[in-house]
Amino acid sequence: MNILFVLTSHEDLGGTGEKTGFWIEEFASPYYYLSDKGAKITLASPKGGQPPIDPKSDSPDFSTPATERFKKDRALQEKLSKTLRLSEVKEADYDAVFFPGGHGPLWDLAVDKNSIKLIEDFYNEGKPVAAVCHAPIVFKETKDQNGVPLVQGKQVTGFSNSEEAAVQLTDVVPFLVEDILQSKGGLYNKGDDWSAFALEDGLIITGQNPASSELVAEKLANKLQARTSK
Repeated sequence: MNILFVLTSHEDLGGTGEKTGFWIEEFASPYYYLSDKGAKITLASPKGGQPPIDPKSDSPDFSTPATERFKKDRALQEKLSKTLRLSEVKEADYDAVFFPGGHGPLWDLAVDKNSIKLIEDFYNEGKPVAAVCHAPIVFKETKDQNGVPLVQGKQVTGFSNSEEAAVQLTDVVPFLVEDILQSKGGLYNKGDDWSAFALEDGLIITGQNPASSELVAEKLANKLQARTSK
């Protein structure tokens, strides 16, 4: 399994003066789940180099076994500091693509032309596209070969409006994931706030929040293993 992880390069939380980026759990948990199963993982971001980490995701309140493993993993931290520039990666080199969340993707990956093309290339070649929490915003502008939004008629999830309200960022973020997915014809569904919930519909796999990260990775691994066993 060759899997591409695409992380955000955006670090400013709107006009709040605070920082954002990717959420550690949403990167570390899927990364370790998949790499422990033998997957070869390549990291990329729009700007390349070190992607910003949301400082809140590094707090003790959000500590998990995966985040603690990441903090001690110098090799992965070194690898993370040297992500490839997104414009340099090609779908043909990978079996699937995974987008970790955090608020950062709302500003860059939602409208990044290289990300949009990459997702469409994966989808058109019959390869899975997975995203968790805020990262399903990457489907905002993606379309199939007939010009139809990729999520139209698909069961999808992502960070809910109620969860965004709970973290008091509804008026800060440029897009609400739930609203955007629905506006593109997605059949949005969710579990209880902060509970693990993920959906798979064809080539699209989405998770609702940080707690859903490993579940998305599990669905992705199962899908790839089913393809190779055919």
